Amino acid sequence: MNIAIYGGSFNPIHSGHVNLALSLVKQGLVGRVWLLVSPQNPLKANCNDGGVGDEVQPTYSDRLKMAQMACRGIKEVVVSDFERHLPVPSYTINTMTELSKKYPQHQFSLIIGADNWVNFRKWYNYEEILKNYKIFVYKRPGYTISVPQIYADRVIVVDNALYDVSSTEIRNHIKTDMLHEDVLEYIKQKHLYGY
Repeated sequence: MNIAIYGGSFNPIHSGHVNLALSLVKQGLVGRVWLLVSPQNPLKANCNDGGVGDEVQPTYSDRLKMAQMACRGIKEVVVSDFERHLPVPSYTINTMTELSKKYPQHQFSLIIGADNWVNFRKWYNYEEILKNYKIFVYKRPGYTISVPQIYADRVIVVDNALYDVSSTEIRNHIKTDMLHEDVLEYIKQKHLYGY
């Protein structure tokens, strides 16, 4: 099966993440999306950063559980903790290589945002990613996506709806309507992000 890997801290996951993953399947670009909750992004200091004062920040298990809640009942999107079992930080090329070794019956591709595509040359061994995997780049407000002709068969710009929301805004108590009701209840019960 053709499976797209959508990695992120998902701190917290919101409907924009889920709808984007579903849109790739509905467009027939991939058969499934595996949503990989990352323990740590190599380009960020800490996936749990962003707290102010005495705010409770989610653990990896919290972020994983919220992702599972948001995707419950959606067979096209599978939440995975695969990166949790890899050395931290796990660079994308390492994750993709390990996935290909463990699941040789599948063909993997990668989903990234336009903001990441702009900085893609900063990624560890980015040439190897481009050489071995297709990349689906989704549009984000404020970013222009330019794909060099030499990568035209490897990098596909996704026709996706634009969700003008970020996990940061949700952590700052803005746009909570973008949260699955179970996720919002979980956040409130555990007093995450100062809720």
